Amino acid sequence: MGKGLAIGSAALTALALFVAYSQAAKIDKIDIMNPYVIIGLLIGGMLPFIFCSLSIDAVSKAAGSMIEEVRRQFREITGIMEGKGKPDYERCVAISTHAALTQMIVPGVMAIVVPVLVGFLLGKEALGGLLGGAIVTGVMMALFMANSGGAWDNAKKYIEEGHFGGKGSSNHAAAVVGDTVGDPFKDTAGPALNILIKLMTVVALVLAPLF
Repeated sequence: MGKGLAIGSAALTALALFVAYSQAAKIDKIDIMNPYVIIGLLIGGMLPFIFCSLSIDAVSKAAGSMIEEVRRQFREITGIMEGKGKPDYERCVAISTHAALTQMIVPGVMAIVVPVLVGFLLGKEALGGLLGGAIVTGVMMALFMANSGGAWDNAKKYIEEGHFGGKGSSNHAAAVVGDTVGDPFKDTAGPALNILIKLMTVVALVLAPLF
């Protein structure tokens, strides 16, 4: 429910900022027969997909680093499984924090730079098309990822309760794979799309007088 509310509020906020941008840039209407507007629509519709792929890849890289660190600790620190050895929790937290900060630099820069480039190179109408395309596909992708990721997560929990063979079954193994994909869907890429569409509309609104 919380994710759905967040996505809905992001859509309304982006829509309000989009209207504010059109007024600040003195755009009466956006003509989709204008080739520059079509180019903006295509770029805007593409951005959420690129953003999601980058954020999911970031999760994959961070998880890989975490796995290697956990394996190292199991090798070098004796007695962890028996409760006699103390794991290095701070190292694991540092890996997660470092990945959260560094891996999202490119998606964050993309959300700021692309609207600026489109506005200066293709014009204010093209930027309006970009915002429209990003809002439409961004909201749909956010809803899709929140629901599908939650469904995969709940499917694994449902099987672990004893349904469809329970733990250790082939169904459980398949559900674990689904949940591995579902977690970055519902916890990373999906919620981050809310920020993407709002950030791009804010940047466009701030720079509207220049365009």
